[in-house]
Amino acid sequence: MTAYIAQKWIYAKPFTKEPSLENFQLVEEPVPQLQEGEFMIRAMYLSVDPYMRIYTLNSPTGSTMIGGQVGEVIESRNTQFPVGSYAFAQVGWRTISVCNPDQFETRKPYVLPDLGTLPISLGMGALGTVGNTAYFGFLEICNPQPGETVVVSGAAGAVGSMVGQIGKIKGCRVIGIAGSREKCQWLRDIGFDGTINYKEENIGESLKQLAPDGVDCYFDNVGGHTSEAVKGQMKAFGRISVCGTISMYNEQPVQVVDPQRDFVWKQLMQEGFSVHRWTDRWFEGIEQNMQWIRDGKIKVRETFTEGFQNMPHAFIDMMKGGNIGKAVVKV
Repeated sequence: MTAYIAQKWIYAKPFTKEPSLENFQLVEEPVPQLQEGEFMIRAMYLSVDPYMRIYTLNSPTGSTMIGGQVGEVIESRNTQFPVGSYAFAQVGWRTISVCNPDQFETRKPYVLPDLGTLPISLGMGALGTVGNTAYFGFLEICNPQPGETVVVSGAAGAVGSMVGQIGKIKGCRVIGIAGSREKCQWLRDIGFDGTINYKEENIGESLKQLAPDGVDCYFDNVGGHTSEAVKGQMKAFGRISVCGTISMYNEQPVQVVDPQRDFVWKQLMQEGFSVHRWTDRWFEGIEQNMQWIRDGKIKVRETFTEGFQNMPHAFIDMMKGGNIGKAVVKV
């Protein structure tokens, strides 16, 4: 058996406000020999995502940075993960990893379905956790109906951009909130009916112009003052799906107007979620998103960073909004 040395990034210093290079350290370690039921995966594409900023706070320093990756199975003692297959595994920021699927309670590894001519990297994004977050988190909670108005915050990100396009597929009018002119233009290019650049516009005033009759569905990725403005313009019986609160990940929670009165008078429904609620329907979401991509109904964009050594740079840039679509590190 070949002896492998893995590189990994560890959580070296606790985050305080925005992440910096000081929070990470690159180390090496030998990869153990496989035991029965295990397989070995070599990373090809790794993910950097906002949730890592919050989840890592529960990890001790010295822990491997958390995260998912798509890689090639290079050795296996598990018939469900044959050598040469491509798999998704939530094994963190590592170049080579040994996995025993039975030891994962959630986010279990799996072999990617046949993506045909589509890029393998999509198995970590639009055809993986990202796509299923948009598919289930939007459709199951917001239940959008034809003709309704949908607002998406963080709309130019990996999840938000897919939510908006799924809204269009369902016959909705979709408004996206993003942080640059370039991002807003891209959203209009992929079919959003209107956009708001929160760095240059007053969200509340712009939303009154774009949705004068109010908002039926809100898919929330950012929280804070953005969500305060949108919730203030919800229609009666509006539905709100809370995916994240990235605007407050690096700072203390901001003070917002108490929204309870609107929830009562307008009879609003708000629900947070983790995509792993729908683990038993995982491949339903992947197959449907893949069909929409092949049909040209969903357009996917990825922002690549080259090199495993640049994982921290990619993460820091993503947390500052430097990506359009999915942020991906290519090994």
